[in-house]
Amino acid sequence: MTAPARARTSDDLIRAEEPVLAHNYHPLPVVVARAEGTWVEDVEGRRYLDMLSGYSALNFGHRHPALIEAAHRQLDQLTLTSRAFHNDRLAEFAERLAALTGLDMVLPMNTGAEAVESGIKVARKWAYDVKGVPADQATIVVAADNFHGRTTTIVSFSTDETARAGFGPFTPGFTIVPYNDLAALEEAVDENTAAVLIEPIQGEAGVVIPDEGYLTGVRELTRRKGCLFIADEIQSGLGRTGRTLAVDHEDVVPDMLLLGKALGGGIVPVSAVVARREVLSVLHPGEHGSTFGGNPLAAAVGIAVLELLETGEFQRRAAELGVILRDGLTELVGKGVLGFRARGLWAGVDIDPAIGTGREISERLMREGILAKDTHGSTIRLAPPLTITAEELRSALGTLERVLG
Repeated sequence: MTAPARARTSDDLIRAEEPVLAHNYHPLPVVVARAEGTWVEDVEGRRYLDMLSGYSALNFGHRHPALIEAAHRQLDQLTLTSRAFHNDRLAEFAERLAALTGLDMVLPMNTGAEAVESGIKVARKWAYDVKGVPADQATIVVAADNFHGRTTTIVSFSTDETARAGFGPFTPGFTIVPYNDLAALEEAVDENTAAVLIEPIQGEAGVVIPDEGYLTGVRELTRRKGCLFIADEIQSGLGRTGRTLAVDHEDVVPDMLLLGKALGGGIVPVSAVVARREVLSVLHPGEHGSTFGGNPLAAAVGIAVLELLETGEFQRRAAELGVILRDGLTELVGKGVLGFRARGLWAGVDIDPAIGTGREISERLMREGILAKDTHGSTIRLAPPLTITAEELRSALGTLERVLG
């Protein structure tokens, strides 16, 4: 008889990746095999509380029953048609997403970077067709320390040299100004500006929250100067900050929203450009597309996500549990935490470098059963699923205190 194959351990699987996977990530040394709700389990059966939730792609936790049911149901019917044909799920997805955001039209795509690229194309087309900017002269104003994705065009306006170095020549047409600086924005916007593209909260930069009134100022300035306001809510949107959208904290409605991550419920990649009718109407057949964008499986999962958000439950949970998160982090300031920024269930925590780098603290947390991730030196990001309980959240904060001690 042939001996049964030996189960591969975490160490085996990590070593196996080394020669065959591109080294474009530096993951924590944990190999996840199963997950449910707020918890994941590695191949050896060790359990971890997920305090990152796929950079907000898992806002509703792992394998949320309503989302899994919607996916299973659709898998038994139809998965892909391409946009060469209509499908029976796409209209409802677009109707509900437009209604939730208070905008008019939807351009369905797959990944966040695709949504950003699509938004850039739409803004430029609008500038030429509607605003009357001379051909090939349209510019888009962006903020320093932004993170909108990793395509060639997007890294062209990044200020992170790790993202840029070695990938030129870069795409022209972008002007970079400091984030949270309305005066600089005012100076940068001119008659050829198609749009201002910003994150209402900068995620990759360390959950950087602008001053109260900044988003209102951006909305007023873009309206006055006749250009579009594009809000990249791929990380900040869909309940994460305690409101449906981060712009809702200032009751601002942009001309265009970029959504992704949580829109796919942690099951399939789903993204979308959502905009005013005047803006998205500039696209005509053949000018833009995506084989998988708006596919029936994605639309069915997206509808189930929107149904969860329409109840308001997850927005309320993020707001209420966000108080526990802020209070817990406040207690840690001066005890290994230099400072933090938090809104809803989302925080960037600056660790005293004397205690360790963000990577080292994340590894210590992992060994204690908590999964988080570092960014920019000694900052760690916390973004648990919105399904986390108060007890789980307090336990995670207690573990962070113990690790810092």
